[in-house]
Amino acid sequence: MAERQDNITGRILVVDDEERMVRFIRLNLEHDGFNVIEAHRGEEAIEKLRDDLPDLMILDIMMPDIDGFEVLKIVREISPIPVIMLTAKSEEDDRVRGLELGADDYITKPFSPRELVSRVKAVLRRTTTASSSMRGLIEVDEHLKIDFDRREVFLNGQLVKLRPTEYRLLYHLVQNAGWVVTHDQILTKVWGYEYRDEPHYVRLYINYLRQKLEPDPANPRYILTERGTGYRFVDFRRQKGGEA
Repeated sequence: MAERQDNITGRILVVDDEERMVRFIRLNLEHDGFNVIEAHRGEEAIEKLRDDLPDLMILDIMMPDIDGFEVLKIVREISPIPVIMLTAKSEEDDRVRGLELGADDYITKPFSPRELVSRVKAVLRRTTTASSSMRGLIEVDEHLKIDFDRREVFLNGQLVKLRPTEYRLLYHLVQNAGWVVTHDQILTKVWGYEYRDEPHYVRLYINYLRQKLEPDPANPRYILTERGTGYRFVDFRRQKGGEA
């Protein structure tokens, strides 16, 4: 009962090629109120990470196409998502390697449901404080509101329909509000590391977003251009703390 009072929930991406293990993890996490996304191969995990924007990844080391260490390297190039490594081995080398590559924690198989849920909640508790402003309804100003939990965007009270790529782009811009996000960073986070030599994608989709969100797309209020570098979403948090 005490566990449920933590009120910690979120989307968990479980990456393991063993169907039974994924089923076991899903059952126990969903019982505690988490939403579970499944991936059974490394490449599929990277796609799900980009498309579904989970809050935490549980990543098995032993997989058929790309092992968990290689997946973790790619993940750390494109996302700060917390990662818990799963391993069937109890060898210290695997644990140390995972932590050195950027894992936040590890669980050694076999493990109990209670240990699983406890580790997930502990890692989320440590890592969500900094990103808590990205949860729930975000009021950029009196016109633009974004609900990242429900994946909905409202402009002047009207729901704006965004395509998945537009939504991912907006997510990463707002996540870094007030900071310049370079063309390379946007390409890597939104499209994937293999698209780093395709800058026209960024310009095209920035234009799509501006057409849907900006009162005057030619003179943007929200998505600002940093010439020769990238783009910056207006720092709405500072505006609210100071000038309106």
